[in-house]
Amino acid sequence: MNLTTSYLGLDLRNPLVASAGPMTQTADRVKRLAEAGVGAVVLPSLFEEQIRAEADRDERLAEVGIDSFGEATSYLVDPDASVWPRQYLDLIGGAAGSGVPVIASLNGSTPGGWTDYARAMQDAGAAAIELNIYYLSGDPLVPARDAEQRYVDILTTVKAVVGIPVAVKLTPYFSSLGEMAARLEKAGADGLVLFNRFMQTDVSPDTLTISTGFKLSSPAEATLARSWIARLRGHVRSSLAASTGVETADDVAAYLLAGADVVMTTSALLRHGPAHATVLLDGLTAWMRHKGFGSVAEFRGMLAPAADVTQAAYGRPGYVSAVEQGTRTYAPR
Repeated sequence: MNLTTSYLGLDLRNPLVASAGPMTQTADRVKRLAEAGVGAVVLPSLFEEQIRAEADRDERLAEVGIDSFGEATSYLVDPDASVWPRQYLDLIGGAAGSGVPVIASLNGSTPGGWTDYARAMQDAGAAAIELNIYYLSGDPLVPARDAEQRYVDILTTVKAVVGIPVAVKLTPYFSSLGEMAARLEKAGADGLVLFNRFMQTDVSPDTLTISTGFKLSSPAEATLARSWIARLRGHVRSSLAASTGVETADDVAAYLLAGADVVMTTSALLRHGPAHATVLLDGLTAWMRHKGFGSVAEFRGMLAPAADVTQAAYGRPGYVSAVEQGTRTYAPR
């Protein structure tokens, strides 16, 4: 059974990718994921704020003017605040020996000098970079075009300093997601990851406070990403990665049928451990054998509409049909 695929121009042994999260936070964990069979890994994000903290730390050390690093750091309020950027480069180097491509992740929201760290990631051995542009404007009246341009500006800044592929992790909340995908591709995006999961801010009536936090994804969340991957397949040349709601081998197969080049998972690996990657790949292989497919290439994008054809299931006719079916199913008897 041939599970090989290509993502960002990288040849992968299969389309299952361990995405950014605690499971890829150490070289040992990456090695365990590689042994379980994943085709590639995305390391946890290095944040713009952490890189800026490192730069501030270096500047303050220079101002102190003391030769002894250990003594100089005692003058700082939080001497460990910027350790992670340096450790991150070591993580890339250690993880690169796992035998699978290692994709570094940069997380930020503004163009600026922090994006130069992408070059250091490349030099440390990263096979590619995933840009996780987490931008939530505090001003609800910011024009949509201004918010969109920020994504383009950050991408072009990173592309200017590296020669390795760069993917952009997208949110589904653009007014015209397809047009935004095309703009990013034109700006140099080698891949698009659908979708980023924003922090779930909520209001508590009991404590009268605003709560924040993240929850592990569920298969129900995958439908939005799958529908957009199917829509974009054939309209963009960039690689397409699915990145939410993967729990079973059927979820993996469904994403591939929609047109994904790779399928990423974090939540399922956190729930079940790195060995779950083997379960997903064995299940995908069994499904392919049952359906008579000899390779992933044979069915990838099979259920995506052709680029020059509007498929009813992905447009308003599909919506109207779903409403009618729902009415028949749930109407009181």
